Amino acid sequence: MKRVVLKRVDPPRPVTTVRYVECQKNHAAAAGGHIVDGCREFIPSGAEGTGAAFTCAACGCHRNFHRRVES
Repeated sequence: MKRVVLKRVDPPRPVTTVRYVECQKNHAAAAGGHIVDGCREFIPSGAEGTGAAFTCAACGCHRNFHRRVES
């Protein structure tokens, strides 16, 4: 008796490019206001794969505070 194994092949996913643009961190949240620092684009502080790659060199905020844009 022979057994046949069928493998499911998923179609290739389209390649998406992710960019992080303006910083949206509210620096006056504790005082009840709304002030952003004006940083227009995320610039990593360190090399890819390091912890510093998640900190913006321009404003010092974490990458999560920057608006994510997929294209």
